[in-house]
Amino acid sequence: MTDKPKDPAADQDSAATDAAARMRQFRERIDRLDAEIVRLLNVRAECALALGRLKEAVGLDTYQPERELAVLAHARAANDGPLDGEAITRLFERIIDENRRLERLAECKDTHP
Repeated sequence: MTDKPKDPAADQDSAATDAAARMRQFRERIDRLDAEIVRLLNVRAECALALGRLKEAVGLDTYQPERELAVLAHARAANDGPLDGEAITRLFERIIDENRRLERLAECKDTHP
């Protein structure tokens, strides 16, 4: 029995097919993770709105910079990477900004029905 010489083109096709399948799996996983992130962001926003209504009811300012600093520090402390602390800070600053915007919209809606 003689060994047939390997066909480099067939090996390349097989590697490309394997890579395409793995990329599809990673993309599907990212899509599922993105959907979960969106769900969690909306849950967080609902909590922020409820907290904003509570603060308003007891006469506290909506914006509390010391709490924002604590949230950012907590997020950085919870981070295991590969994102660095600065990236986590930027992401959470944006999340906080959007939640604050949502609170302002809710306040306007409550004030001007």
